[in-house]
Amino acid sequence: MEEIVVYITAPSQAEAEKIGAALVEARLAACVNILPSITSIYSWKGEICREAEVLMIVKSRRSIFDRLIEKVKQLHTYSLPEIIALPILAGSEDYLTWIRENTLS
Repeated sequence: MEEIVVYITAPSQAEAEKIGAALVEARLAACVNILPSITSIYSWKGEICREAEVLMIVKSRRSIFDRLIEKVKQLHTYSLPEIIALPILAGSEDYLTWIRENTLS
């Protein structure tokens, strides 16, 4: 399948909304869901960090993933933002068609 789900974290709701809107407006995403108040625990430069973050769940297509990455990196304040894609193995054909219709081909 061509459709993917992309996880992106951001430091704030405002930044996530800015990135999400830019992705949808550029047709790099059909939809971006923003989940507030997650806690991320990670290793960074030899330290264990614990941060409050926001998670974006982005519905897009594999063929435009590199362009999505480029746009996120332009807008994101992190030097190394999380941008990971997972394949959609199955889904409602109507919804998958909607993703294709609302993203670049």
